[in-house]
Amino acid sequence: MTDAAEGPAGPAYRIEDLAHLSGATVRTIRAYQDRGLLPRPERRGRANVYADAHLVRLRQIAELLDRGYTLASIKELLEAWNAGRGLGGVLGLVAEVDGPWTDEETARVSRAELDERFGGIRDDAAVAEAVELGVLEPVPGEDDSFLVPSPQELAVAAELHLAGIPLSAICDHLRELRGQVEHIAARFLEFTTEQVFVRYLDGPHRPTDPDAAEAASLVRRLRPLAQQTVDAELVRVMRLLAVRHLRLHYGADESPEPPDRARSVAIPAETMRAVEELVGAERAAEFIALAAEREVRARALDRLATTHGPSGDLGETP
Repeated sequence: MTDAAEGPAGPAYRIEDLAHLSGATVRTIRAYQDRGLLPRPERRGRANVYADAHLVRLRQIAELLDRGYTLASIKELLEAWNAGRGLGGVLGLVAEVDGPWTDEETARVSRAELDERFGGIRDDAAVAEAVELGVLEPVPGEDDSFLVPSPQELAVAAELHLAGIPLSAICDHLRELRGQVEHIAARFLEFTTEQVFVRYLDGPHRPTDPDAAEAASLVRRLRPLAQQTVDAELVRVMRLLAVRHLRLHYGADESPEPPDRARSVAIPAETMRAVEELVGAERAAEFIALAAEREVRARALDRLATTHGPSGDLGETP
């Protein structure tokens, strides 16, 4: 039981009562006061008295800490309170940014199910790598169970492994891919900040509640655009590179012939250099193919000319 005195402005708490209600320790409350995160208590006689506002602030700080914010960043967010504005809009924006960015739901998989999906072979090293990458998350107290934050990502890995790709290569590829995707995400955030959110972040005053609410709405609307843009560009570039890859390996045009009809021909390096200087490296293969085709047609014409008489009758030339 806590001993809270009722006053004109509402309940008044001793620091011990405040600690009990908020879940924070007395030492933590005093540290927050020293950092400027928590207003000083009211002095009544020889006692320090805290109000409901202090309790609300402590719960807000605890919520932001749970979301991974540092005390320094929390102090910046809470300055809106000191400026005489409520935190509803600011915390709404924080909640929008921290909220789920995908419709995927976390799944659960046992070790036996995991082994079965990846060929029925127990691979502790691969599982350890997957945990390191965050593809799998251990369940506390359960050695043979894992949480899967993205079932889709795990399904892709299983399909690649089924196609014959070693798990170590899949993990290396994911690690490399993440670095590139992080760069894309950072650039998209920089772009939207420069073009959209700068009006909420810059200026002499902190954003008001309506400003923060509007910014949260923009986050909701812009969030899927990043994925849609990347999806569209990935489809475009994959098609372009796939066609180029086929042309490189099979010497084909935009409508490549089946691989069993393609032939590889060794061309002297000096000849290739001369052709590349003449038409450029990108069109060298096309030039050689056309030159060969022209030579074949020229010889066919010569053969026709020498095997037909002046009257058009087929026969040997005397």
